[in-house]
Amino acid sequence: MAAVSIHPSVDHGIKPGAKDFAGGTLLCKCTSNPVEVTIKSQSAHNHACGCTKCWKPKGALFSVVAVVPRDKLSVTKNADKLSVVDATATIQRHACKGCGVHMYGRIENTRHPFYGLDFVHTELSPQSGWSAPEFAAFVSSIIEAGADPAQMGAVRARLKALGLEPYDCLSPPLMDFIATHLAKAAGVLKG
Repeated sequence: MAAVSIHPSVDHGIKPGAKDFAGGTLLCKCTSNPVEVTIKSQSAHNHACGCTKCWKPKGALFSVVAVVPRDKLSVTKNADKLSVVDATATIQRHACKGCGVHMYGRIENTRHPFYGLDFVHTELSPQSGWSAPEFAAFVSSIIEAGADPAQMGAVRARLKALGLEPYDCLSPPLMDFIATHLAKAAGVLKG
């Protein structure tokens, strides 16, 4: 039986990030005048995501998405080709109107725990050294995108074999971060 295919960037093993990596560029899939996004930092919290909102390459069960500081990301070429996919979504995903690739996602709600972080797909970069995927989030959500529920055991086993602990939300440290932010905003925690 063939191994379950998760995403082209992790199916043959996960490449470690480089300690001294300081950023690079992301390019959409257009063959002429591609959108270019420049990032001047290493990515963080890279993970496989099974949600139905994230951009995935054709045939992939999961996207692979990381975050970078908002102030370290800029659109450096062909910004006029970008448009927001769903203006009602928490994460405003800016996609190329030509090829459909999501170039970055931004949260505009200043009270959101992840405000200040932009979501990116480092697989769109010609540079190597970006942070490695660490876990898999929203695993059950792939069913909403059409994955066979009977195959979920095999999907979770493949994620674990790749070193990506499967969660049906975010990783425990990120869930703790969200809960801490919300508790501080509600006055339950000080600091």
